[in-house]
Amino acid sequence: MAAASARALPLLLCILLCFHSPPHPPPPPRADFLRCLSASVPSHLLFTPSSPSFASVLSSSVRNPRLLTPTTARPLCIVTATNASHAQSSSSAAARHGVPPSAVRSGGHDYEGLSYRSVRPEEFAVLDLAGLRAVRVDSGDDTAWVDSGATLGELYYTIAKNNPGVAFPAGICPTIGVGGHLSGGGIGMMMRKFGLAVDNVLDAKLVNADGDLVDRAAMGEDLFWAIRGGGGGNFGIVVSWKVNLVKVPSTVTAFNIGRTVGQGAIDVLTRWQDVGPTLPNDINIRVIIQGQQVTFQSLYLGSCSDLVPMLSTLFRSSA
Repeated sequence: MAAASARALPLLLCILLCFHSPPHPPPPPRADFLRCLSASVPSHLLFTPSSPSFASVLSSSVRNPRLLTPTTARPLCIVTATNASHAQSSSSAAARHGVPPSAVRSGGHDYEGLSYRSVRPEEFAVLDLAGLRAVRVDSGDDTAWVDSGATLGELYYTIAKNNPGVAFPAGICPTIGVGGHLSGGGIGMMMRKFGLAVDNVLDAKLVNADGDLVDRAAMGEDLFWAIRGGGGGNFGIVVSWKVNLVKVPSTVTAFNIGRTVGQGAIDVLTRWQDVGPTLPNDINIRVIIQGQQVTFQSLYLGSCSDLVPMLSTLFRSSA
């Protein structure tokens, strides 16, 4: 009997070990994380769920309310940075205390809302760059430094105010944040002639995972290549970009024309597909299809008197 009991004991221990669930890892030390942030970020720039204005700050640039519902996980805090050191402090504190990398928000246009929420059940923080929105134009060499929190509209206005003979080839929505737009590549109406927006980025200032602020030379060409189109916040926190400004004529032409199926939209669309590749690089025509409505949006780097005859010839065979 004693021998049988002795043989059964190892078997029992094996069964217990197999069915014993390992303990869950302890939650991130949020209190230590917040204390660390509070030591380096001014209190008026740091918002936690207990702050009276937390909800309004969180929703301040949410472009798609469907992605911020009562059941959406809220961040541990929001840091509304006004200079690069606040981004450095956020990155360092997150790494030191085991908080996942911050959601980085510039204009809030992220299609999946990942600049202010997390799709995984984890604690996270939001770094809001809307307070970093300076634009500094150097008319001497046709370049500009623009902070990630500036909008495209602010960038375009400042460039035109300083030198109406140059422009930056980027998107058409004026409220999009520069940081997110450039991180995603930057499609615009001048791309046929000047490429994507990121093709005209010359330098950047980035906060890496260690909290260091580095430029193109310090980060290296591989990382510089990755941040230009690799997605916002994936490779670090870009706080500022140096961009090349391109020469544009003093007069440009834009149009927005809609056609329904009953007005021959299908014929015009078919013709556009034929002539589109043959158009001069000075003109870009994009098409938006919504139900039975087709809208043609265009920008031409030239005068209307030159554009109308050209399009009349190209589209003559359309309905």
